[in-house]
Amino acid sequence: MYDVTVIGSGPGGYVAAIRAAQLGLKTAIVEKYKVLGGTCLNVGCIPSKALLDSSELFHNANSSFEKHGITAKDVKIDLNKMINRKNEVVKQLNGGISYLMKKHKIDVFEGIASFESKNKISINNKEGKKIIETKNTIIATGSKPATLQGINIDKKRIITSTETLNLSEIPKHLIVIGGGAIGLEMGSVYKRLGSKVSVVEYMETIIPVMDSSLSKELLRILRKQGFEFYLNHKVESVINSGKKVVLKAQNKKNETIEIEGDYCLLATGRKPYTENLKLENSGVKTDERGRIVVNEKMQTNITGIYAIGDVVRGAMLAHKAEEEGVFVAEIIAGQQPHINYNLIPSVVYTWPEVASVGKTEEQLKAENITYKTGNCSYKSNGRAIASAETDGLVKIISDSNTDEVLGVHIIGPRAADIIGEAVVAMEYRASAEDIARICHAHPTYTEALKEAALDAFENRPLHY
Repeated sequence: MYDVTVIGSGPGGYVAAIRAAQLGLKTAIVEKYKVLGGTCLNVGCIPSKALLDSSELFHNANSSFEKHGITAKDVKIDLNKMINRKNEVVKQLNGGISYLMKKHKIDVFEGIASFESKNKISINNKEGKKIIETKNTIIATGSKPATLQGINIDKKRIITSTETLNLSEIPKHLIVIGGGAIGLEMGSVYKRLGSKVSVVEYMETIIPVMDSSLSKELLRILRKQGFEFYLNHKVESVINSGKKVVLKAQNKKNETIEIEGDYCLLATGRKPYTENLKLENSGVKTDERGRIVVNEKMQTNITGIYAIGDVVRGAMLAHKAEEEGVFVAEIIAGQQPHINYNLIPSVVYTWPEVASVGKTEEQLKAENITYKTGNCSYKSNGRAIASAETDGLVKIISDSNTDEVLGVHIIGPRAADIIGEAVVAMEYRASAEDIARICHAHPTYTEALKEAALDAFENRPLHY
């Protein structure tokens, strides 16, 4: 009998298995695919970032090298080679996870896992059926792309993010439904490679869950890059007519518009994946959105069965799943870990990048919390000017009474890396003054964080 069995080998699942094994628990992990890593590694975070980096190099060679004194002529794209490089990145990391399973003596089972009962897991694969017994189970089955009613995803012209990672051609006109992270990131890849990109968004703004200042700035920048946006538009239908797709949407005036392209990416978010688990055999409950219901210890309504990551409440982020995986393993081992969900950062990997942690202005207003803000534009940052990367800003929100930092919101070069400093500061309940008094190396992008802190603390930035 296993002490812990993890169902799903994505970031939450494989990290949970490693931590459980480190704590001396006999551990197994079940994965339905031949490779480990889940959505994030195989068809999500990692492959999309590989394509984002490759496409950014091509874009820079054609658009920004010249101002650096570099002449690049006849720069061409080999899309197959670009995708093969992406596949090699994924393969390398797949191998790394397999190595970690062996290193920590974790038993790996390939097949579809389902509950026979609370403590019995059935594993079905081409070789037949196997049943293992376990004291504790961690469900980490993740999520899959959400769909819109009436739209048929044929995976040929009407596609999800999974198919955009392996297109055989660069779209002439890519229509993206959804102005969130997935749609904007994959739209960025193909915009840089030469596609026309049109984004259709139901809300009034893009990246709607982030601070409105970031949304407005990213919208301005992406429009400057050539993106076309249809905000406040409700999609009515998308039809594949062979070599093209036709999207119909209703605008805020209740008028129907048509957009014609050759590919349509449906990027309206993701939904929990619990198919084939046979949760009814274990008694585990789900909510109205299909998420597994858990308490503050990530335990379901059934003792000994836990769930983490995209399949439960909260943001669908790989690093959130990792934190929960470690948390549950330590709970099972009798420790007392903690997770501060307010300090899990969010990132959009467009260029410039967008990163955020803590409360937005909109949230603080809704909660009637008084606050002050400090801002710094990258136009005043020496490193940004030297690198010709001056689009963006840093915004710090602090408590009006205590000066404690309540939120940090960044759009600009390397925002995904800079946000880590903000997370550390907020974990230790730093004030804006604390950040302002920390010495930052010059010239660096992080100096913009210091300037914003100075602005929030005493309205006395030094460089703008």
